[in-house]
Amino acid sequence: MLANKLFENTLKKFDIGYWELGKLLPDDKWSKEFYNNLKLDIDTVKPSITFFKNEIIHPEDYDFFDKNYNNYRINNLNFRQKIRLKDSFDTYQEFICYTADEAPVNIKSDTKLLFFQKITEFNESSNPFHYQETAVMSSTGSWFVDFKNKKSYWDPEAKKILGYPEDYEPSLSKSHLYYTKDCRQQAANLFLSCSTTGKPFDTEIKMLTNEGEEIWVRSIGKPIHDTNHKIIGIKGVFQNINEAKKRELTLQKSINIIASQNNRLFNFAHIVSHNLRSHSSNLSLLVQLIESVEDPTERGELIGEVKNIGENLNTTIEHLNEIVTIHTNKKQKRKDIYFKDTLLLVTNSIRNIISSGNASITSDFTEFPQVRYIAAYLESIILNLITNAIKYKHPERDTKIHLKTGKDEVNKGGYLKITDNGIGIDLATFGDQLFGMYKTFHNNTDAVGIGLFITKNQIESLNGSITVQSEVGVGTTFTISF
Repeated sequence: MLANKLFENTLKKFDIGYWELGKLLPDDKWSKEFYNNLKLDIDTVKPSITFFKNEIIHPEDYDFFDKNYNNYRINNLNFRQKIRLKDSFDTYQEFICYTADEAPVNIKSDTKLLFFQKITEFNESSNPFHYQETAVMSSTGSWFVDFKNKKSYWDPEAKKILGYPEDYEPSLSKSHLYYTKDCRQQAANLFLSCSTTGKPFDTEIKMLTNEGEEIWVRSIGKPIHDTNHKIIGIKGVFQNINEAKKRELTLQKSINIIASQNNRLFNFAHIVSHNLRSHSSNLSLLVQLIESVEDPTERGELIGEVKNIGENLNTTIEHLNEIVTIHTNKKQKRKDIYFKDTLLLVTNSIRNIISSGNASITSDFTEFPQVRYIAAYLESIILNLITNAIKYKHPERDTKIHLKTGKDEVNKGGYLKITDNGIGIDLATFGDQLFGMYKTFHNNTDAVGIGLFITKNQIESLNGSITVQSEVGVGTTFTISF
């Protein structure tokens, strides 16, 4: 009897019948699957080579089979041949008949085995179960979709990967539910393209296990054609790559952080070099002028300019120090902060600015009410973006600002959107400069160009990100991802 459980389960899965050959001809045994494939009554039809010759095998195939069969019994000569067998409805079906040694997996049995595998429109390979042991080792499951019968099939390894029991029957009508929400459109596009144009696919996609856990898989599929080249199904495999994908995403995130830090370091060095050099050059020039001027009045005016340069230099150093402080303070202990509390704190501190600008501020924090963050940073971020919205209000309407939080299904984090109806920003012209230091894009006399630069540095120092959408004359939305 069969002792290899995996192989036995595979035989049942693919309805592969077999004979166990006895020492003498009358002692042969036929498996249940062999009876089922030919719709034979197991109680009335007894294993018999004579019955097989006269009632089952096609007459044209018997002589070749008889020669192979006897050589295998007597001389242990393995064989493989295609034969036609008649079922109880007098209909011939095609089978592949082969010996145990022709099977590519190790079969443990104390008797000789002869297999009869039905050839179907989905069974393009004469031995579809040969991949099973490889599939288990590589965590790769197989599947196919039958358009004719409107059914979906998974092999045991596919069910195991997704955490479903062996007797589970996948639903074709609800197949989209096996994928995460953000990947369902991707899956639909791939299957539609494959089923209509015959385009195969090889992609990485997120699926949902029976317990609702998200896992990354590599999914490969290709169309199945009938004899008239009509697409009648799709078959393929998916491999569990969850751990490798997680490592890849973590590595990519680290690379992005390092690249961002390097970029900030480069910008900081450039700012220090450019801005301080400008002040020192002006100061040097003024000193030379003072030394060359003899008129006391003119000299006094030049000395006054030295004072202005000194004040500007001090301001620049304060700004640079604030940026350095951001990356020093990022190690401060984070705590759970409610957005509504921070917003209340900010609006109370700038009540006069809000009132004088006729601004109204609304909020919706229900979906993502709190975040684990550095309190001072969150206050600074919200303060900068609200005061900017008021500063750059549209001249023909009162300022309206709306803050809304939500959950990020892709990155499993949260976000804060701050939207205003101000004059907007020409992103096509200024988009790549928006968060630069001392960059201004409007004619406001009080524009310094430091607020967004500091805001971006605060957010990125805690591994977050900030993006912007804007339309001139309509308004702007900043999105902070935590």
